[in-house]
Formats: sequence, structure tokens, C-alpha cells
Amino acid sequence: MAVLEFRQVEKSAGNSVVFPRFDLSVAAGRITAVQCDHETGRLLIGMAAGVEPVLHGEIRFLEEPTKGKARELARRIGVFLLDDALYERLTPAEYLLLFRNLYGSGSAPAGLLGKVGLADKARVRIRKLSHSERRRLQLARAIVHEPDLLLLEEPEQNLDIESRIILQRVLEEFTEAGGAVLLTTSNLENAVAISPTVYRLNRDGLRGIELAPEETVEEISEENPTVEEVPNTEEAPDYEDGPSSIQIRFDKVPAKVNDKLILFDPTEIVFVESTDGVSMLNVNGETFPCAITLGDLEKRLVPFGFFRCHRSYLVNLQRVREVITWTRNSYSLILEDPNKSSVPLSKGKYAQLKAFLGI
Repeated sequence: MAVLEFRQVEKSAGNSVVFPRFDLSVAAGRITAVQCDHETGRLLIGMAAGVEPVLHGEIRFLEEPTKGKARELARRIGVFLLDDALYERLTPAEYLLLFRNLYGSGSAPAGLLGKVGLADKARVRIRKLSHSERRRLQLARAIVHEPDLLLLEEPEQNLDIESRIILQRVLEEFTEAGGAVLLTTSNLENAVAISPTVYRLNRDGLRGIELAPEETVEEISEENPTVEEVPNTEEAPDYEDGPSSIQIRFDKVPAKVNDKLILFDPTEIVFVESTDGVSMLNVNGETFPCAITLGDLEKRLVPFGFFRCHRSYLVNLQRVREVITWTRNSYSLILEDPNKSSVPLSKGKYAQLKAFLGI
């Protein structure tokens, strides 16, 4: 069932188009992620919450138009913004009790604080909490009134590892109970890690990020051997048939920047991300487009210790520092590079990785 629907919604600023008309449905029991810039994300959340006017198109909440119903929607929707203000003189317990009383009902503050890992900070003044602890308190406030829909803006930005784990577990519990989630983020990796339903919204419109079904990625054909089955492609040159018949093994991976072609050694590459069908090589914190498909790069790079950790990611296992378990269905790999990058590890690939590493 659709909890939230955008119907032919568009936005213009003067003579420029922020985004053209699009349709989007946010279903109960699911997390829907939209990758977009910060301004567009804030605009979408404002429209969905009924506080931002919709000049073109219509937004519906549980099949009813949202226009003019911001106060009514506030009781059914939880909002988690990047720059939410907090009452710093209160304690977390007092803060949640205040909002529970404003709504007239909701979850007990003690239970919510335990859920977001702040039980031991219940009596500490909010001004003494760390940034990540404050964000977790904001998350608790967003669900204190037990809403049907949760709207999140950049939920993982600048969070520590513990808080990211807690965030994903709370969202999993929320959707398992039938709630719907719409999140906006400028970081595609965060969107993919949190949700299998990801869209990109920009001036070209709303487009789904095509992710191959897990079963397709798991299938390994003869043309795509496993790590253990990779054949030795090196062959002795056959000079009798002339130079054109010599089979040469070329290990460099090409990338084009402006009018220059850069050749990277496989060991330089930290990971490869497929974005809109384009393979992006991540090398020491910088990104370079490569014309070779992710599938073909996998065949070329597996002998150098690369692993297909996700339908959209290929990672250099030599650069993996940590394997993080967010929930029972969500994992990430923390990499050794200047950005301390994190890439998603799919559930099926997690078991395969453990077997490959012998753990």
C-alpha cells in the first residue's frame, strides 16, 4: 500500500527547472531513498510534510491530498532534518516527554532512549551530548508519536559507526512494523546501503538506480569464473603466425580525464562503483570514469584480489580494513583510503566473503 504519493510534481525557480514532473510512490514496510542535492532533498521533505507549497502536481498521504493539512500531517509523520535544533537545557528524557505530551500520546521516553542507545544519557543535559548522540536523540523524537511515515534528510551524514548501526536497526524495526520511510541524501553509497529502492532526482527528472536482482549477481557462468576458478590467461607468444597473433596480457585499467587517458595499476584502485552504467574507479580518494563495464572489470581484476561485494561495487580486498554489521541484512566494508570510504556488502556476498577468507 502506498503511504505517500508524488503525482506529476515539479518545481521551478524563476526560469530554471529544479526538477521536472515526476511520480513517486513510498510504500508501507519499505525504505525509499532519493539521491539528490541538499536543496532538492529539503524541498521534497517539506512538500511531503505539507509545509512547502506544491505549485504543480499533487501529493497524497494515505490516498488523501496533503494540501492545507500540515497540522494534521504532523501527527502522522515523523521528520528528521539535518539541522534540527534541540532544547539544550533539557535532558533527553525531558525532551522526549515534552514532545510526547505535545502529541498527546506515543512511546515511553525510557524505551525510546534504550532503542537509540542513550539509556545511560537519560539524565545528562543535551548540551553535553556528542554530535552523533544528538542525532540519535533527534531520531527518537521523530518516532516518539509512532508515525506512519518517516521523512529523513541526510540521515547518515557525519555519524559515527555506532550511530549508523543504531539508525539502520531502528529503520528496520520501523518498516517491519508497517511504517514507510522516505529519505533524501546526496551520497549514493549511503542510499544503496540503507535501501534496495533508490532513485536519483535532478534536472533530468527522477530515475531509478537500476540494481540487478541478487540472484543475477550470484550466478557465475563459465565466462565469469569464481576467485578459485580464474584460469591462467598467460600464453607463450606464437611468432610463427606473425606479431598480430601474439596474445598479450594487459593489466592496466584505463580511465579518461578530459582529453587524457590514464592507465592505473590494479593495486592502485581501492574500489569500483557502477553509477548509471558507468564504472567509476576510486583511486586514493579521487574518482575517474572508466569505459569498461563493471562485469568486465570484475573478470579482469579478480586475479588481483578484487571481490564483487555488491551488485554495484567491486572492492580491492587488500584495502579492506573492517567488515561492519549494521543489521542482520545490512553490511559494509570500511576501506583504507584518504576518505576512509565505506561500501555496501550484500547479504549473499557476506557469506561468500566469509568462505573466501576462511572465517
